[in-house]
Amino acid sequence: MPVPWEALIPFGLLTTMFGAAGTLLNISKRAQNQGKPPRYHIDPWDEMLMERDKRLTGHIRGQTSNPVAPEDFAINSVWYTERTR
Repeated sequence: MPVPWEALIPFGLLTTMFGAAGTLLNISKRAQNQGKPPRYHIDPWDEMLMERDKRLTGHIRGQTSNPVAPEDFAINSVWYTERTR
């Protein structure tokens, strides 16, 4: 059975493009998360900790080992001033 060599060029192009798109998407997601893999299945507890991390470090993926919170942490509360209905 002969091999259709003409079909290998489009197959190679499609495989390369899907691989490049997946790699660029992975790099983009990791760049947005400070080099860490993206989070999945985030529950309210995780959201609360991510908000706390954002208030402490300025980024939702940032963590600090400093036992003393910065002075801005006392005034940038998570309680919002207006109620949403």
